[in-house]
Amino acid sequence: MSVSETAGVNGAHEAHCANCKTTLLGPHCYVCGQPIKGMVRHFSNVIGDLFDTLLALDSRIWRTLPSLLLRPGFLTTEYFSGRRVRYVSPVRLFIFLCVTSFFVIRLSSDWNINFSSGTDSGSSNEDAISTAEQKMSEALVKVEKAKQGVTNPEVAAELGEVQALLANRVVELQKASGEASTGEDREDKQEQERKAKAHFSAGLEDAITEVDHEIVEIDIFPEQMNSWINSELARASKNIESVTENPNRFKKAFLSALPSTLLLMIPLFALMLWLISPFKRRLYMEHLIVALHSHAFICLVLLLITLVVNTQDWLKNYRWIETLCNWLLVLLSLWIPVYLLLMQKRIYQQGWGLTVLKYFILGNIYPLCLVVGASLTAVYTLAEL
Repeated sequence: MSVSETAGVNGAHEAHCANCKTTLLGPHCYVCGQPIKGMVRHFSNVIGDLFDTLLALDSRIWRTLPSLLLRPGFLTTEYFSGRRVRYVSPVRLFIFLCVTSFFVIRLSSDWNINFSSGTDSGSSNEDAISTAEQKMSEALVKVEKAKQGVTNPEVAAELGEVQALLANRVVELQKASGEASTGEDREDKQEQERKAKAHFSAGLEDAITEVDHEIVEIDIFPEQMNSWINSELARASKNIESVTENPNRFKKAFLSALPSTLLLMIPLFALMLWLISPFKRRLYMEHLIVALHSHAFICLVLLLITLVVNTQDWLKNYRWIETLCNWLLVLLSLWIPVYLLLMQKRIYQQGWGLTVLKYFILGNIYPLCLVVGASLTAVYTLAEL
């Protein structure tokens, strides 16, 4: 270890760069770029720098998040004005919020697939009716036995009335359930549910097979790409059965893949901004900064909505908290379109008519692109399970 590096470890002022001997004017050498701080220091400091580099978890994030949430277009205009170091960079901000939001959503949600087309509730009601019918029949038998052993005519008459009421109730339950006590209809319904499940899986497999055939017929794709696509679709069709049995397995993989898909969609959104703003003479990278801040805001709102829903579920016994959470969910949902419109107006500084027109065009085209991207991600995720 050199003398200058030792001085850096001990916290003393570094006068010269240990690499090129240039006089230092800051934490980095302005000639060769070598920093004063090396890896030979306290481990806690190294971990802190790692989190600072990857996640930007320092004082800047608390100055960045409120502006991102409450001030449409402010961070973007600050970045274009050259005031960048006081806020988290757009790339790191988006990556941090995107990964965090989808991670929280992944932990908070639970997916279930219903193959009976809404007949589960009816099936449970029929089970309850059948149970009540069985108990009524058992009670009817006991009353009949008790009536046979009674000699008092008044008691016998009362038991007869109870017996009649129970018999009428049994008939009503039989009519309500719409099935005989033999249980043959119940077995038929179970068989129908099994068929519905098989039909659902077969439908998915047929759909994937149809897509497979359509892709093969597209001549613009090279043979190797067609072969890879077909193999992925074949693997996806084989994994359908396992997904129907355990939907949460697909959920975890799908939500883990969505951040990558969203990251790939950002350049497309920036391209769309560039195409609909031909007279503003802005560079493509400027539109890319707008796209990063827009998507970071959406991820932040998704994170807040997930946290509010979880809070509402945890504290559902408190009526006022449930009401407050409902209002917060409404406000957050309405704030997304209003925020994005105000952001476009502030950044591009055009009239309201042109801003609304561009906003309408983007609002109709880009969501379709997101749906296509999410669908392709779902098929790819299903194939890679």
